[in-house]
Amino acid sequence: MQAKDWPAADAQCRRLNARHPAFAAGWLAASHIAMALGRRTDALAAADEAQRFAGADAQLWDAIGTVRSYANDQQGARAAYERAVSLAPRNPQFLYNRASVRRFLGDLEGAEADYDQVIALRPADYEAYLNRSELRVQIPARNHVAELEAVAAQNLADWRGAVQISFALAKEYEDLGEYARSFEHLRRGAKRRREHMKYDLATDLATVDWIIRAFPSGPPGAPTPGVATPGVAAPIFVVGLPRSGTTLVERILSSHSSVSSAGELDSFALALVDAARRRSGGAHVPRQSLVELSATLDFAALGQDYLQRARAAWGGAGRFVDKMPLNYLYCGLIRRALPDARIIHVTRQPMAVCYAMYKTLFKNGYPFSYDLSEIAQYYLAYRRLMAHWQATMPGVIHELSYERLIADQRGETRRLLEYCGLEWEDACVAFHRNPAASTTASASQVRRPIYKDSVAQWRHYESQLAELSAQLASGGIAATTETS
Repeated sequence: MQAKDWPAADAQCRRLNARHPAFAAGWLAASHIAMALGRRTDALAAADEAQRFAGADAQLWDAIGTVRSYANDQQGARAAYERAVSLAPRNPQFLYNRASVRRFLGDLEGAEADYDQVIALRPADYEAYLNRSELRVQIPARNHVAELEAVAAQNLADWRGAVQISFALAKEYEDLGEYARSFEHLRRGAKRRREHMKYDLATDLATVDWIIRAFPSGPPGAPTPGVATPGVAAPIFVVGLPRSGTTLVERILSSHSSVSSAGELDSFALALVDAARRRSGGAHVPRQSLVELSATLDFAALGQDYLQRARAAWGGAGRFVDKMPLNYLYCGLIRRALPDARIIHVTRQPMAVCYAMYKTLFKNGYPFSYDLSEIAQYYLAYRRLMAHWQATMPGVIHELSYERLIADQRGETRRLLEYCGLEWEDACVAFHRNPAASTTASASQVRRPIYKDSVAQWRHYESQLAELSAQLASGGIAATTETS
């Protein structure tokens, strides 16, 4: 397992569990290995066996909760964490893990209570401060600003902790309407995060040029846009930039009785990389060569590989939503590999989405989002690529404006469902009642009905964002343009 030789680890673990079937740690290892191999159903079955023999081992119950959460069995994860906490009620890590899952499941009050306990037991758990701040809108009578300022005044040597506290203060000051202070903390936190990150924006910008050259036109002989092949449970891709409203659209769709959410899958990118490596004899493929190779692959085989990976990672059956925002890079490939798939591009006003990305401390990915100039350059490249897909595949991609969805929820939802070939269901406009877990940065917001608060929030910072606005304008993008 440490060497990431998963097939060999799987073989050894099978021998172990056959000889010692009551050894809970062996089943836990099997669960981790199955997840690494993309076998979610097997991972959960192994977790079930681990639970049978876990007894009163709190650490083991916590570990079972973690693998279940990773497998997106958040209900099962919560039950395992509950058991761990009952066995060791003052262990801050167990409480932290339970708080995370409570947040995913919409138990925001329970999550806040857990984070309060974590901070009391482990005051240097700075991520707990940030997560707690994001659970709800802070108000003058109930916020954590004084506590956060006291922590910030310690001049933390832990740069990650300092960044988390800065983002937490930015969030709470914004909620309280103290916008100058909010942006001061945000700028400080984002700058420090960027300083500790190895990232070359030029490669991402060049990638857009490589993709446009590799796919100069749409696929020949593709099915008519908007007409699905009978009997085909076509996947639905929701693409765009992070913080553009992709999670909201996913929740609307997955509230339909015929559709489930598979979360943010990396399955398409993994299938693409593996196909390219096979073509190159197993060698590592540089990004430019990968893009060039991608235009010559067996597209049908790529589509089948994606579906197998997606269903193994998701563990469900029927129609599903893949909400990986960065799949916008692959729209041309998706159309070729999965001609019946639906692709929904969620757009948002440029300044609104750029600011929303800037103020979010992402756990992974989106390294361009911590510098306003880099955000502007990335945004312009993204818009150029989406314009290319629309020009070369007219009518294929459904554009859905976040602002129009907020203004006309029912009308835009109806058009969205029609594009996906779905009958109307009232549950889709009551998405906030959907009990399914959400593990994205919007996990707290999707528990609320449609609200307009964030549509023009960036305008509180027009002076601080003036250079960003000017940079977008120089690229031909007006601040409030909605679509690409």
